[in-house]
Amino acid sequence: MKKVFLALISVIVLFSIFLFSALVCAKTTFITIGTGGLTGVYYPTGGAIAKIVNKQRKEYGIRCTVKSTDGSVYNANAVIKGELDFGIVQSDRQHQAFKGIADWKNKGPQKNLRAVFSIYYESCSLMAAVDTGINSLEDLKGKRVCLGNYGSGHLGNSSDVLKSIGINPDTDIIARYIEPVQAPGLLQDGKIDAFFYTVGHPSGALKEAAAGARKVKFIPITGGEINKLVEERPYYSKMVIPINYYPGVENTHDVPTFGVCATLVTSSKISDKVVYAVTKTIFNDLEAFKKLHPAYALITKAGMLKCLSAPIHPGAMKYYREAGLK
Repeated sequence: MKKVFLALISVIVLFSIFLFSALVCAKTTFITIGTGGLTGVYYPTGGAIAKIVNKQRKEYGIRCTVKSTDGSVYNANAVIKGELDFGIVQSDRQHQAFKGIADWKNKGPQKNLRAVFSIYYESCSLMAAVDTGINSLEDLKGKRVCLGNYGSGHLGNSSDVLKSIGINPDTDIIARYIEPVQAPGLLQDGKIDAFFYTVGHPSGALKEAAAGARKVKFIPITGGEINKLVEERPYYSKMVIPINYYPGVENTHDVPTFGVCATLVTSSKISDKVVYAVTKTIFNDLEAFKKLHPAYALITKAGMLKCLSAPIHPGAMKYYREAGLK
């Protein structure tokens, strides 16, 4: 009789645990953020957002996870399709997706895309091996250059640079279309001469390239053609690469270039409640967020509302109006 009683108690306890877990899960909203390669800044940025959001799990009932992806274009498409709830996307790619140009030319305007906030600046960085004799953009002719993987924001930016100065990637250079995170190893192994990488600083991949035996340097991305490019594209801004982050490079001064903003996007199909909670949580705990990566050092609340080409999601807009930011 005692064994039957104990067995019955065990069943009741197990059932109670199962029921409690089911109730907890039922009250929890699970969201996923698409990021980028593991050594870039997108992946830790997604992790930083998730960390801050998950701290408020009891209040908002949101559990946030991140997914390593191929970057901006993938993230925008996955958000639009509903495969991701949020994605980190370059500001130029956000603009192009919503307008239905560039990679979205055949798909048309992606009207369901919604902006949430900008995060940090990403500069278009060109690194070359010193022994190649590359000292300017024009010196890329005839060289083996990594432009970025297909469908990435990196490739879009490097293509804009080459087009603006009249270099045809099909005939004037030996183009390599690979992920920039693979480029440092290829550069050090002598398999490429230079590579483009649009990234926030400091970058682990660029540090890796600067730490090898083969001497490297950043190439300035400047000139009248680049100035015109920046003037014509509202999502581009002039920037500099801080050399103090990369003690191994041959440069002695910060390097002028241009760049974009890393932005968080979502879909019009994601609930106002969820987007409001994510936005409010990050803005209310912004100082803690900024400590999670050096690339966030210059973030301001006002700056986080710049570079947004798609309509701001109503959930985010609700917070901005409450906070007096809109």
